[in-house]
Parts: sequence; C-alpha cells; structure tokens
Amino acid sequence: MAEQTGTGPQGVDAQALDEVVRFTSDLIRIDTTNRGGGDCRERPAAEYAAERLAEAGLEPTLLERTEGRTNVVARIEGTDPSADALLVHGHLDVVPAEAADWSVHPFSGEVRDGVVWGRGAVDMKNMDAMILAVARTWARQGVRPRRDIVIAFTADEEASAEDGSGFLADRHAALFEGCTEGVSESGAFTFHDGSGRQIYPIAAGERGTGWLKLTARGRAGHGSKVNRENAVTRLAAAITRIGEHEWPLRLTPTVGAALTELAALYGVDPDLSDVDALLAKLGPAAKLVEATVRNSSNPTMLDAGYKVNVIPGQAVAHVDGRFLYGCEDEFRDTLDRLTGPDVDWEFAHREVALQAPVDSPAFAGMRAAVEEFAPEGHVVPYCMSGGTDAKQFSRLGITGYGFAPLKLPEGFDYQALFHGVDERVPVEALHFGVRVLDRFLRTA
Repeated sequence: MAEQTGTGPQGVDAQALDEVVRFTSDLIRIDTTNRGGGDCRERPAAEYAAERLAEAGLEPTLLERTEGRTNVVARIEGTDPSADALLVHGHLDVVPAEAADWSVHPFSGEVRDGVVWGRGAVDMKNMDAMILAVARTWARQGVRPRRDIVIAFTADEEASAEDGSGFLADRHAALFEGCTEGVSESGAFTFHDGSGRQIYPIAAGERGTGWLKLTARGRAGHGSKVNRENAVTRLAAAITRIGEHEWPLRLTPTVGAALTELAALYGVDPDLSDVDALLAKLGPAAKLVEATVRNSSNPTMLDAGYKVNVIPGQAVAHVDGRFLYGCEDEFRDTLDRLTGPDVDWEFAHREVALQAPVDSPAFAGMRAAVEEFAPEGHVVPYCMSGGTDAKQFSRLGITGYGFAPLKLPEGFDYQALFHGVDERVPVEALHFGVRVLDRFLRTA
C-alpha cells in the first residue's frame, strides 16, 4: 500500500458507497444464525470477508477453535511504527429469526425503498460491511493510517464467544500486538429525542454479564402428599425475590459523564445526588442512561418436574444478570442473600464490566468524526446495558468503545431492532457510517 496518509481530499469514493450496501446485503444472505450450544457456522461469511480483504491487498488469517466457527484477522500497517495499534472488530453471527413474523425473508438481504432488510442489518453485518468498504477504499487510494489497524471478524458473539473473541484473545494474542484501543458495535447512531434534537451516543463502557443458573433441591414425592421440602416452591420463592429486588443506584464515571453532558444539553441542573429526579427531566433521552444506573437480574427460564402428580427432587431456573463496573462483589453478595439457604446458584456465563475514558484522544476523534458529517448532532458518552466482544479483547489490555456510526431518520427505532422483527438499515445510514468510520480511522 502506498505512503499517502491523512484524510486526503476525497474521503471514501463512490465505489465504497456502493460496496457498503452490497456487502451488507451479501452478508445478510449468508445465514449465520447462532442458536447457542455450538449450533452455528460462520465460515461462509468469514470466507466472504476474507476474500474482500484479500482483493484489497491484505493478508487475512482464518482461525477456528471448532470446525466451521471461523474468525478472520488482518492488519493494515500504519505509517508511525511508534504508535499504538487500533482494533476494529465486528461479529459475523446473528440471533435466530422466524421468517413467518417478518415483512421480508430475514435472510433475503433485500434492498427496498432505500432500506436494506434482514437479520444482521444493524447487529452487526452493517458494521462488518463498513470495515470492508473502508479497507478497500484505502487500497484504491493508496492511503495508510497513522496507526496500525487490526481488523477482526469474529464468530460466536451472540452466545459465549468461546469460539470467537475469547478464542482469539486466549490463543492468538500475538495477532493483536500493540493494540491498546478497539471500536465495535452499538455507538454513534442517531437518537431522536422527539423535540428535534439528534443525539449520537458513543459507548464508553459496558455492564458485566452474569448469566445465572439456580438449582433448588428438595425431597421428591407424591403430588398428593404434604411436602415442606418442595424444590419447585423453594425455587419459585427465590426467583420471586430476585425478580422483585430493587437494586440500589450506583453511578459509574461513564454514566456520570453521560448524565452531565445530557443535563447541559437540556439546560437542567446536573444534580448527580438525585439521579432519578435528573432522569425525569431528560425526557426520552433518559432511555440512553436509565438501564445503566443499577445492576439488574431478570428471571428468564424455568425447568422443573416431569409429571403433574410427582414432586420433583430438583428445579432449575436461569437469570439474566448484569452488573456495573466495580459492582460485581455487591452483585454476588446480593444473589447469595436473595437465593437463600435452599437454592444454589452459579454463573452459567460471566464476563467483566468495562469502562473506557471519555477524555481520551480516541473518544475525541470519534466525536470529531461524527460532528464533521452530522454538525447538527450532539455527541455524548454512554454505557451499554449489555455486552460485546470488547469484553474478551479487554483480556489483552484493549480498551473498548462502541462506534458503529449510523445516521437514522426520526421514527427509526434502532435499539428496538436489535434482535427484533424486521431488522433493517437505511442505505443513507450506511453511507454516513462508512464516511464517519473512514474519517476516524484515517486520523486516529
């Protein structure tokens, strides 16, 4: 690749605008449904991505822990060997979709009325396509960024990540040598507050993941007999306590920064001593913050018994738990208390909470890139309520941000489409995204 650096006079070219749409559509048509338990095959999508990178003169590496669960890693060398590298990553798998519920087939990749339809349109084959389009633009223009850019397309993000980013971090750390920061999904999208303001939240943190398995044991017996050691009753009591528990407010630095910037935007007193009152003053924008001011624990699955007249000796439940940065010990202690002496609990899956600085050069660069193409927008930091592959990459000392830019029209509920029916993304949003991503990565 030639030695041109900087943003250059053109930014992305017309071919990149065409390719980001085509790549999104093509990737959607490759069914990479992840049903959990290893039931997924990302290899066809990985091969597609690797071919597009190879066409741009890069040397992608395909890596598998399990056959068919394929990851792709490539490096674009920067012009400053002393600079830290930057990771840009996206996952290739998607959650299931029931075709009967959709307006179009979820794996059609149909482009209709300026919108690309299908599972993965926002989570997150759109970002995968942006990454590919930017890399190919640079190859055509002879552009090299200042920092090394490491590109990773991962498997298994929608389940445990054991075959994806976890495998890469644990077994192939050398491929990410020098990376200090990373960007991926769920940030820099347009949030319309209903009063004309356009907010672009950039993620600088994630709650930790605590998926729990609860097991209650008791005395099996006939359903007609008195039984004070009923496992189902014990489990139901514990689940009720967990589901009804009101977690106390806990304010992390990222969420505090989000509230402070939103308060300034709305001209209200940024009183962080009464967060609930402050949230009430922010109107619809409170949705960006309200799920991340507390830990949470939502019962989601129950499994007990095999016949109506038999009291089982064991009952099992699952809980989707999430904890804030610095609050895992409190989360564990509270679960010990809520489950009580007759119910055991364990982590079925656990990943760390993350926090990234909002005063870093990287965050400033992301803010500047969004503001260049959306000068009417207001960039604010926020914390994700869920999690991404950034958790696994944090094992390598990589600080993660959510930055998958999209300019969306009013009434387009981006967050509701994650894992939702009729997932789709406007063509113009993809064009905006590839321009902003290109601007940030060239100058990062």
